Amino acid sequence: MRGATLAGLCLAILARPVLGQIDLSGEWAGTFHEDLPHRGGVRLGDYTGLPLNEAGWRKGQSWDEAARSTRERQCIPHVVTYALRGPATIRFSKVIDPVSGELQAYTLYGSYGRPRTIWMDGRERPSDLAPHTWGGFSTGIWERNTLVVYTTHIKTGWLLRNGAPTSDLATMREYFTRYGDYLMAATVVDDPVFLEEPFIRTTNFVLSLPSNANAWGNCGPAQIVDELGGRAKGSVPHYLPGETAHIQEFVTKSGVPPAAARGGAATTYPEYRLKLKSDDLDNRLFPEPLPGKILPRVAPPDTGQTGDEIRVLPVQENVYLLAGAGGNIAAQVGPDGVLLVDTGASNMTDKVLAAVRKLSDKPIRFILNTHAHPDHMGGNERLAAAGRSGSGGRASDSAGPGALVIAHEAVLQAVSAPAGKQPPMPVGAWPTEGYPGDYKEVSFNGEGIQLFHQSAAHTDGDSIVFFRRSDVVAAGDIFSTIGYPVIDPAKGGINGVIAGLNRIIEITIPKDWQEGGTMVIPGHGRICDEADVVEYRDTVTIIRDRVQHMISKGMTLEQVKAARPTLEYDPRYGSESGPWTTAMFVEAVYRSLSANRR
Repeated sequence: MRGATLAGLCLAILARPVLGQIDLSGEWAGTFHEDLPHRGGVRLGDYTGLPLNEAGWRKGQSWDEAARSTRERQCIPHVVTYALRGPATIRFSKVIDPVSGELQAYTLYGSYGRPRTIWMDGRERPSDLAPHTWGGFSTGIWERNTLVVYTTHIKTGWLLRNGAPTSDLATMREYFTRYGDYLMAATVVDDPVFLEEPFIRTTNFVLSLPSNANAWGNCGPAQIVDELGGRAKGSVPHYLPGETAHIQEFVTKSGVPPAAARGGAATTYPEYRLKLKSDDLDNRLFPEPLPGKILPRVAPPDTGQTGDEIRVLPVQENVYLLAGAGGNIAAQVGPDGVLLVDTGASNMTDKVLAAVRKLSDKPIRFILNTHAHPDHMGGNERLAAAGRSGSGGRASDSAGPGALVIAHEAVLQAVSAPAGKQPPMPVGAWPTEGYPGDYKEVSFNGEGIQLFHQSAAHTDGDSIVFFRRSDVVAAGDIFSTIGYPVIDPAKGGINGVIAGLNRIIEITIPKDWQEGGTMVIPGHGRICDEADVVEYRDTVTIIRDRVQHMISKGMTLEQVKAARPTLEYDPRYGSESGPWTTAMFVEAVYRSLSANRR
């Protein structure tokens, strides 16, 4: 009986998944002979084998390889969704807890990607408001002899180096399995924006003891050179819809029909070969969108608009993000007190004040407003009254003068009214100082703070706020990660928005490999860095250029709307309902560009 019990116990132990059966540590050299054509030298327009949806192949076809040579993109490494495809050695190393001896993480170096940490200790993922990186945030578990890695928080990137895109909503699972001296990595990329179904591929490595993985040193602003002489600053290389010479070569030389070259989930299955013989394929190089074509939004709604709670995230040094009050709020805290950039919606003031009190028990001394909309300055009246200025300020119901409120003079004009008329906002919400011109300086908590006015952008009173020591920019609604720019049709304009985005890019300096360094708080959405602003700037500029081209051809507003110049970006930024729709954005772009032609 005892022997049977012991045997049963042994079987139970053997049947359980083991936490770490295989050691992946070591140097692994890539073996890429089986798919060399798709490793670095892939041609423009070749999306065969990729389950791209319509948004994906349309974005890919507009991609100009000259974009890699722009100053903002020269130091971009391989994003994690592609990094293992580089023809180079990788290195797995263990990170061991020095006290317990338990495996905390693996590090993964090499193959043109950034060094990665794969956490094995069960830690939670960062907030959805946390920054994204080229390597993402990875956690791993052992499933028998396979290390399964799940990665989120990935920057906008690519599947192939010919413009086949991935969005910042993409996630990835990797399955690392060792077979003696061979290692197979199976990756599964899921992207609701640009893929019809998950993209699966394998990459193989062989143990190579004399090899050495290379992390590729540094690439930062000091290494940047002007590779595109003669182009205007801030220009974005891209192809307009209908320009096909750059993708014609692959179709002509390979004999692959254009419909198959565009990729798609169906083309990844063997039975698609039968469909190639049919006559119902659309083999135009560039099929124009059907009039009024809609690609539904797949991006989640703005979590900052929920009103359920105020979420506080550290950004850098002594600057914090307060999200959930409508528009984003930046809080700088220190020995002198609290400075706020924007105050959110009025109905969230109590929760905002409670969140501020958790950061500091010192008074609110300054409020800086980026513009005049109520989701960004609705809390002005009560938060200013709850504060104390070192001097000046305004009378309030609290003991002593309230906080100083600073904004561009156009904001003061927008929220006030002549005597005898009802102002849009109560007097207590007005700026105590409306600065004129393009520039204002503040010094607080030992830090210089600059306000840069950007005219005719989101509104006519936008300010970009730069915390110089903390190295943080609060962008206001010139920059957003949750939708297309909102443009006041009477006071703003698309060229002003793009100029504002380019100014943010001029202010920001990445730390290394186009990542980190100056951090950016958008008007709505997650914490970003320069690379994220560049991606958004490129998107908005490409749409502007398309609408400008359509106007030059004499197209009316309704014709431009029907042509869907935003189509491939709509799943990420578009909206068919709500206070700011895609159609409203296109109309604002059209009218502001048409006004410039008069």
